[in-house]
Amino acid sequence: MLRTVLTVLRTFERNIIGLLLIVMSAGYVVNVLVRVIAPSLSLHFAWMEEATLFMLAWLVFLGLGLTLEQGRHIAMTALYGRLPAGLQRILAFVINAVGLVFCAYLTKVGYDFARFIVNSGQTSPTLDVSMVWLYAALPVGFLLLGVRYLLELVGVENRFALADRGQDH
Repeated sequence: MLRTVLTVLRTFERNIIGLLLIVMSAGYVVNVLVRVIAPSLSLHFAWMEEATLFMLAWLVFLGLGLTLEQGRHIAMTALYGRLPAGLQRILAFVINAVGLVFCAYLTKVGYDFARFIVNSGQTSPTLDVSMVWLYAALPVGFLLLGVRYLLELVGVENRFALADRGQDH
């Protein structure tokens, strides 16, 4: 059951990240071309720059979980690989537990901040949408990262074993 949920989550994240990257890149290219080719029209496309920044924030925070899952976060694998198997298991547990607590804290802080933004009524100057669309990326991203740490703790995933074998997802 949990593996199915993880597969759905992984597929969703990859598709959203890919779509964001494509749309963000295309929007930025169009914005630059308009500024170079028809500068008089650039005022009508000013919103694109802010929209690409919103997408970039979501791209970064949605990528946290996939990055961890694939063992692409900064790690001290040279030291980890030299430890005895028992110490490796203890260290993996500690890393995952601390990561889960840290993600829970940042999810809560990010949620509180996003709620503050909603209550303050802040809107983006060029898009005229609530700034919560920008700040919500933080709690969502860290919530998804926390899910990865939790799955490691309960034994559904083991990125450390994958790193030992030199494999990726």
